[in-house]
Amino acid sequence: MNNKNKHKYGVSKMGYNLPAGGQNQVGYNSYSRDSYAIPKKRRKWPFVVLAVVLVLLLAAGGVAFAGVVYMNSLNDKLQNNIDDELKATLSSEAVQPGDPFYCLIMGTDSSEERRESGAYGDTFRSDSMILARIDPRQKTVALVSIERDTYVNIEGYGPNKLNASAAFGGAPLVVSTVSTFAGVPISHYASIDFDGFKDVVDALGGIEVDVPMEIDDADAGGHVDAGLQTLNGEQALILCRARNAYEEAGYSGGDFYRAANQRMVIGAIAKKLMESDPATMATSIATLCDYVTTDMSVTDIVSVASSMRGIDTENNIWSAMNPTISAYENGVYIEYSDNEAWRKMMTRVDDGLPPYEDEKRNVNDGGTLDGTVRDNS
Repeated sequence: MNNKNKHKYGVSKMGYNLPAGGQNQVGYNSYSRDSYAIPKKRRKWPFVVLAVVLVLLLAAGGVAFAGVVYMNSLNDKLQNNIDDELKATLSSEAVQPGDPFYCLIMGTDSSEERRESGAYGDTFRSDSMILARIDPRQKTVALVSIERDTYVNIEGYGPNKLNASAAFGGAPLVVSTVSTFAGVPISHYASIDFDGFKDVVDALGGIEVDVPMEIDDADAGGHVDAGLQTLNGEQALILCRARNAYEEAGYSGGDFYRAANQRMVIGAIAKKLMESDPATMATSIATLCDYVTTDMSVTDIVSVASSMRGIDTENNIWSAMNPTISAYENGVYIEYSDNEAWRKMMTRVDDGLPPYEDEKRNVNDGGTLDGTVRDNS
């Protein structure tokens, strides 16, 4: 598969005014929010968080972590399900130590509860796609969620929802599609399975999060109070799954708020890891590696992670969502790309700037769309 971008910043002519009649023969109806599924994957977690863990292990000094046997064992876990086709799809442009690069993070939910309920049959849907720009020189991370219902051009299949690319061609086609749509080379891939989410957060002793509003969402797993608090793994997982709570509270576009909360939780995990003692870090990384899949080896990650030491997690982890125009056509949700705003956002990101000109919108505090949702009752 060709890994060279044909377009720059989504010049794929997939604007929000594209007629729905342009879909391929499969049709976007098969890939609605409530029906889409992708092949089951296990052992997944965000690359960014893993990098932070390794930074801290290096900083601790003397931690018995870098033994050859243990390194190889970790590599086997991290690179599970990374095949030659996926490697060939990633950008072949050389990334020198310290250079910024892009990593595509995909999230799926194959929890025991959902597996037992048979909610998605034998496959599991993609709940999130995050394009991360990691800049070791500036010590910044831009987390840009891409709405899975975004209408894009999928090479070999034509116009369809972005999440259809996973069903058509797995991770390689997702990487290729996102790279073309965003107009940037994607050097690395990582995926997270929420099945292990609770264990990692609990291994850290919980994470501090300012929950934007009260979450009462049975589909997400339960209840979480609003406000600043320490969440355990179960509560953090509920926050990352919740979307109905926002829609019931009168905020349209629950997927947008869920994605913002997922980015916020990733930042909270990174912050907690930065503050953890060596024993907690060792326990956390052992759990972490059981749920992460990435093309990078431990050595590669250590090299990048060392450069990220000292990142300001409060101000230098930026949060954004690709700009779209929402539509509901024939009983199906579609997000048509606002290409002018998308190009502007990705130009800023590629230049090492925060995604939005409005500084307040870049803050990674969750529940963000056109401002911050807060429960002030």
